[in-house]
Amino acid sequence: MRHLTVVSYNIHRGVGLDRRRDLDRIADVIGELEPDVVGLQEVIREDGVADADQAAYLASRLEMTELVMGETRAHGSGIYGNVVLSRVPVLGSGRCDLSCRMREPRGCLRVDLDVDGTPLHLFNCHFGLGLRERREQLGLLGEFIRASERLAGPRVLLGDFNEWHRGPVTRGLRREFSSPMRRRRTHPAMFPLFALDRIYWDAELEGEQFSVHRSRLARVASDHLPVVARLRLRHRPPRLAPYVTGDALPPAE
Repeated sequence: MRHLTVVSYNIHRGVGLDRRRDLDRIADVIGELEPDVVGLQEVIREDGVADADQAAYLASRLEMTELVMGETRAHGSGIYGNVVLSRVPVLGSGRCDLSCRMREPRGCLRVDLDVDGTPLHLFNCHFGLGLRERREQLGLLGEFIRASERLAGPRVLLGDFNEWHRGPVTRGLRREFSSPMRRRRTHPAMFPLFALDRIYWDAELEGEQFSVHRSRLARVASDHLPVVARLRLRHRPPRLAPYVTGDALPPAE
């Protein structure tokens, strides 16, 4: 039965709490966790400047051969958004625009992985700061998942949801995913007060461990702490039924 270590980390463009941009420090924090797959938020990709392609630099440092970028907006001569790095093969990917009106552009990146012959679909999200904005983004995410219903296999949803209380995102995702509620304080990194970063998974996956990584280096490398889940693939056939979303969800408990 295959084990999979999954990490979600908002790297704050590589800028730590000491206001220094240091990608080697970010790579060292991720390396402490030895992940199979990592979803990153707030990543810059620019050509022509040393270390400016942060995704490629981190992939090289971590020796993670698979890299998928989900652009949310332009950044200088390059792009900015969410990234998935993986040691397991990538089968495909998709992107959903979660932007709302005049708010900062946001997005969700879906990456389809081949885990020892079982397809697994990882959704990497970055939600907005406003309550109404997040409520709309939850609906957009549901539509994106529904559009992916032809894909067999379990799902993992991770990211920075920017919700520190039991609001619409927390309630909606609790009904959608069978994994226990995963709320641990991750921001600000030095003295975390808010549970912004989370990982959810389907019943086809068994969660063996979920934690916030609080190493000395992690407390300064970014303004967020990374979260990590150790998952185990159950001996079940791939999901063939459509994903349940929106009005088809059961009532809240």
